[in-house]
Amino acid sequence: MEKNRIKTLNFVTGLARLLAEHTQLSEDALMMAVETPPDSKMGHFAFPCFELAKTWKKAPPMIAAELAAKIDATKPGWLGQAIATGPYVNFFLDRTAFATAVLLEVLEAGAEYGASDEGEGKSVLIDFSSPNIAKHFHIGHLGTTIIGKVLDNIYRFLGYEVTGINHLGDWGTQFGKLITAYLKWGSEEEIIKTEIDGLVKLYVKFHEEADNDPSLNDQAREWVVKMQNGDEEGLRIWKWFCEISMNEFDRIYDRLGITFDLFRGESYYSGKLADDVAESLAAKGLLQESGGAQIVDLEEWKMAPCMILRKDGGTLYPTRDIAAAIDRYETFKFDKCLYVTGNEQSLHFAQWFKVVELMGYPWAEGLEHVPYGMYLFEGGKLSTRRGDVIKIEDLLEETVAKTLAIINEKNPNLSNKEHVAEQVGIGALKFNKLYNSRIKDTVFNWDRMLNFEGETGPYVQYTHARACSVIRKALREDSNLDFGTMGLAMISGATFDPSLLADDEPFEVLRMIHDFPTKVRDSAEKYEPFIIARQLVAVAQAYNAFYHKHQILVDHEPTRRARLVLTSAVRQVLKTGLSLLGISAPVVM
Repeated sequence: MEKNRIKTLNFVTGLARLLAEHTQLSEDALMMAVETPPDSKMGHFAFPCFELAKTWKKAPPMIAAELAAKIDATKPGWLGQAIATGPYVNFFLDRTAFATAVLLEVLEAGAEYGASDEGEGKSVLIDFSSPNIAKHFHIGHLGTTIIGKVLDNIYRFLGYEVTGINHLGDWGTQFGKLITAYLKWGSEEEIIKTEIDGLVKLYVKFHEEADNDPSLNDQAREWVVKMQNGDEEGLRIWKWFCEISMNEFDRIYDRLGITFDLFRGESYYSGKLADDVAESLAAKGLLQESGGAQIVDLEEWKMAPCMILRKDGGTLYPTRDIAAAIDRYETFKFDKCLYVTGNEQSLHFAQWFKVVELMGYPWAEGLEHVPYGMYLFEGGKLSTRRGDVIKIEDLLEETVAKTLAIINEKNPNLSNKEHVAEQVGIGALKFNKLYNSRIKDTVFNWDRMLNFEGETGPYVQYTHARACSVIRKALREDSNLDFGTMGLAMISGATFDPSLLADDEPFEVLRMIHDFPTKVRDSAEKYEPFIIARQLVAVAQAYNAFYHKHQILVDHEPTRRARLVLTSAVRQVLKTGLSLLGISAPVVM
């Protein structure tokens, strides 16, 4: 059996090699052409013959019949059958060989199954989360935080050198407003007592008062200019506000399991670096005056002008973003720099990306905006201006509380229930965002999100815990089983009989496991975590179908062993996949 073994990721390579022998097409082109039918009964892989009709001067069904006959006559041991179905050649793998290849690869790779070194020598920067100082960490920042960290995890898994950056919103007009409000209506004692709640109240009060007294906006802009010029009082207050905010952010990041390699806010780029950008643009003849402000005209590219300097000489978001990008390339020499922000910022990024390109920087092609849809709650978009936000801390508390209530109902005797509720509740919150394409809006539905039987995070986590439970029971019943140091590692595959996994249900599980590495790569290429999330659901669904139809811990030792090896592989893939999504994999639920 070993001589016919092909690494699972090379099944398509093997098919491409076979097809190349008979078509004279390149293996690379053929690998791109090979498809996976939606139903395995149609074949495990398929090759469409339409393109060959041009050169072979034959109808596609005739070509398919000819190719199928030639390949089937000389097929290798891992290929069960090649048959023609209309214009397609459908390939059926040998189930025993397939089971051997997939399970031995998972056994050998363990937690590294699906990982690669394809990113070796390449640098990826991921700019994500970026909450605003002096405002609550609210639901509007949850999407970027979750998606950004998943992309961070995936690229590291694929061997890239990754730098996760939190570009804090710690500069700009809002701080002029806040300082103005603090000096007029606030007190140090009150802010010490109320912390970020007090800062938010001051910010809201400023806007209420400014509606009746527009001069307050002028005062706020004056404070921004003062800070840019190094005003000691303004900078002292600003630094204090930053410290208050970071205390809250750190607490939330710790609970979400989010880490960064670099915290660097807009303020870092507001001085000389931003001035250098303006000077460089002027030197290149790209700056134009418009109503007293300085802009880069982008009409040729059907975009509104990119504002670089305000009338008062103050910098703007694009100025600081351009300065940050230049500094990041000089520091990290990145191949890609991803910006994970809301879809509503797409124009902003398109504008300043174009400006960087016009400045003549060849690395501009590595700048990528990764937009995502909004969180919607009861049909409304959320705003910080009037204070009507859903704070992340409140959301986490409610999610975990609802999860604990479900656990108390389903498994009241579970030990460490609070810890499991934290894992499952926060996992459900993340999975709810990750299960669909990132560009789609996410609407909260508590019942659906916390459903242990739907296409949800709790469902995948529960399947992982089920696999762990089967393995624990096997350990109790047979002390000779080799499970590794933790008792839940892969069972040694040295003696299992893969022919005992040829039934439809276990074979479907194997297919889903086999596809996992490809889904990881697709997810990285398309910046789409949902590809992994949905594959985990597919693995869980296939395993549960197998679990309900086939008893695992049967008396027949070879069958028991084979099914335990499959269970171990499922456990490993679910654990790895959940880890990539930043979600815990509880061993009991």
